Amino acid sequence: MKATVKITLKYGVLDPQGKAIEKSLRQLGFSSVNEVRQGKLIELDIDADTPEAAEKKITEMCEKLLANTVIENYDIQLNLAE
Repeated sequence: MKATVKITLKYGVLDPQGKAIEKSLRQLGFSSVNEVRQGKLIELDIDADTPEAAEKKITEMCEKLLANTVIENYDIQLNLAE
């Protein structure tokens, strides 16, 4: 089963990489950009009998390694079509 995990900084946490991208975009003439927040996108191919079992395994992965839950949120999307 394929899954995508989107990891983003929690709001209120300083995002220096997002600010640097925002500044560069404005310098390049993209003045309509109001805010940039950078995150991570992780794609997984996981063996699981059910979508619920896959989500449980991936949640454990996020809690233990993939995300720093003190400052980051994560969102799991399962691709059930594959």
